[in-house]
Amino acid sequence: ISSTKRSNKRGETVDVSADITRTKFCEPCAAKWRCERYIIHELAAWQRRPLKKFYPFVFVDCLYVSIRTEYETKSHAIYTILAYDLNGRKDILGLWVAESENRHQWMQIFDELKVRGIEDVGFISMDGLPGLEEGASAIFPNAVIQRCIVHLIRNSMRYIPQKKYKAFTTHLKLIYKAPNKKAALLEFEKFKEQWAEYPGAVKVWESNWKHVEQLYNYTEAIRKIMYTTNSIESVNSSFRKVTNKGTFPNETSVLKILYLRILELYDKWSGKSYSNWPIILNQMILIEDLSERILYYQQFE
Repeated sequence: ISSTKRSNKRGETVDVSADITRTKFCEPCAAKWRCERYIIHELAAWQRRPLKKFYPFVFVDCLYVSIRTEYETKSHAIYTILAYDLNGRKDILGLWVAESENRHQWMQIFDELKVRGIEDVGFISMDGLPGLEEGASAIFPNAVIQRCIVHLIRNSMRYIPQKKYKAFTTHLKLIYKAPNKKAALLEFEKFKEQWAEYPGAVKVWESNWKHVEQLYNYTEAIRKIMYTTNSIESVNSSFRKVTNKGTFPNETSVLKILYLRILELYDKWSGKSYSNWPIILNQMILIEDLSERILYYQQFE
């Protein structure tokens, strides 16, 4: 009898190759189906999980992925929020999908964060989406809103000839890396004079000067965290390694693969705090607007 032939109870020889084939394919498919259902269940629980009452640093950003809709393939925005807690540990607070990035969606997301338990935030670092700053302030009125300096650099460089990029960015660094506010202002005056032939570039910095100036209300260690959204852009870069491979059939498939990537990041971050976090925490406690809030929320950690 061949390997695909078996005897039944009546002693008859029958070919069971079809049954074997079905078994080979059905069992893995069933396992995959159960696994996918488990991941979706875990993802939903993660999206609804309660959050801590206070985060000293929060970073917000979007990336775009292609999702196939009923009639077309369209780019969708994935809203991402990264935060440091009072122990200096990173957490991704959530993922949200929408057709585009806009102020109203961010307002809904910030409101959801409050519903999930966040009462207060120290600093929120973001890009320059119109209305985003006002929206964040409306939900978290005590938060210091910081425009990302790296985004300002990129926005202003579009007005500068490529051959002058290096000189331009070198001069800017003298401003936002200055030792104090007075030195930063002196360099800014020199900057406006030297680059006056590019009014578009100068205008970017004039319009956002308060976001440079307020950096000097804090120590260098705190400035280093709050002045850029590089922390969350690093997360998005990790996301792009799994999203840039093609078009997704639906929103759930995107969220599922990003959630699995987040679990990998959690393993990487496990037990690790931001470098020199005790020093940063002590410096924040010396800030009048933050000290009482930090001391109060530490009891919930």
